[in-house]
Amino acid sequence: MEVQEQIQTYIDSLPKTTQKGILELMELAQSLSPGCKLWFLDGKNSEGKVVSNPNIGYGSCMLKYADGSSKEFYQVGLSANKSGLSVFIFGLEDRTFLPDTFGSTIGKANVSSYCIKFKTLKDIDPGILREAMKSGFGASKPTELE
Repeated sequence: MEVQEQIQTYIDSLPKTTQKGILELMELAQSLSPGCKLWFLDGKNSEGKVVSNPNIGYGSCMLKYADGSSKEFYQVGLSANKSGLSVFIFGLEDRTFLPDTFGSTIGKANVSSYCIKFKTLKDIDPGILREAMKSGFGASKPTELE
């Protein structure tokens, strides 16, 4: 199945209110990085076991693991979860950048070193989210993962 088809199947599986939020986030990501590489991760490992929520990804960066290995991955990812929506931002060199830069101004969201998690888009400042996502698309150095 093509990436676009996988994404549409995923979106169709979501509750209507969550679909609306994911579609708005997709529009934002596409406006920030038009024509970038599109990804879909179904959340399953190589044995078919569910290990995460499905993710729609945009862009490309290299993730570097503690063991010295690396792999290509998306820069900005979008996902629905039990409590709302998540925006993942990879490629940032500084693990404190997201929480220090956006944590106190974005609104009702949990901001970690690579994830901004919130219930609905109306709970956060869309301009601040836009800036956070732009920072992910602007990053190009390998991200260290443990």
